[in-house]
Amino acid sequence: MAKPTHTARPGPAHSKGQGHLRIIAGEWRSRRLAVPEGEGLRPTPDRVRETLFNWLAPHIEGALVLDAFTGSGALVLEALSRGAEDAVALDSNPAAIANLKNNLEILRCPRGQILQTDALRYLQNTAKHQFDVVFLDPPFHQDLLADTCNLLEQNQWLRGQAWIYTESEAAPSSLQMPGNWRLHREKKTGQVHYALWQRG
Repeated sequence: MAKPTHTARPGPAHSKGQGHLRIIAGEWRSRRLAVPEGEGLRPTPDRVRETLFNWLAPHIEGALVLDAFTGSGALVLEALSRGAEDAVALDSNPAAIANLKNNLEILRCPRGQILQTDALRYLQNTAKHQFDVVFLDPPFHQDLLADTCNLLEQNQWLRGQAWIYTESEAAPSSLQMPGNWRLHREKKTGQVHYALWQRG
């Protein structure tokens, strides 16, 4: 989700300024974890996550996952809970990164590389890994989605049949996606469009 500009470190789980996310299924099913509150740091809603991971059910176990704008970490935590082999999560907000690292420690999860960095800057490099599943939920109204998708292709960050999840303010049919991506499923909740693409 879109990131706030404050840099305060997250406090205790029940202090003022904290929200919560719930892991839906898998190893940590029904666990509730703290997330710092702030504009855009709300977790992807439970209903949307449940739909997404139903779509991804045959593909998530054993996958290498990238969450390029991780925010609350809800998507990467759900993926790891459901058996993803490993994950890389990126965010430029230090509060979000510190909180996600803390939540992985609470879960005693040794998997997951959590990096405080700008996603576009990271993806401008030659690929260090190739990912099976990618989550793209960038801040809205900043024209980040198309550039991110193009960098994933240009610098070979994706495996041959990779799956890419997007959230956007615009309808999937209007997005300028790479020509070899096929729209697999799409839905709309409120003003947010979410879609699953497969690389061909």
